[in-house]
Amino acid sequence: MSDPEQPRIGTVGWFDLTVSDAENVKDFYAAVTGWKPSPVDMGGYNDFNMTLPDNGDPVAGICHALGGNANLPATWLIYITVEDVDASAEICRQLGGQVVAAPRDTGDTGRYCLIQDPAGAIAALFAYKK
Repeated sequence: MSDPEQPRIGTVGWFDLTVSDAENVKDFYAAVTGWKPSPVDMGGYNDFNMTLPDNGDPVAGICHALGGNANLPATWLIYITVEDVDASAEICRQLGGQVVAAPRDTGDTGRYCLIQDPAGAIAALFAYKK
């Protein structure tokens, strides 16, 4: 049985937006959607989890275009849950896609990479550590 806290394989488990001015953009989305920003310490600056106003559950992230995110376009990015990020990245290459950001660990949580499909769309693949 799968962990109820973790999205099932094949589902979109997270959304985030990486922009040059996360401070102002988080305020924009807070005003437009009612989401509440919750800072996430990134070691010298904050990114933001955007949470539901009624219960504080996180629904999306708004991040600064810094560090590993510096070259990402300003677009909403989906994170698709997969069983094995490295294997999925290799299949992406075999099927004519590109790996935009190589697979890497996210601390104790899991592993992810960014891919571009043959049509040019970018998505993230994410696998939880077992």
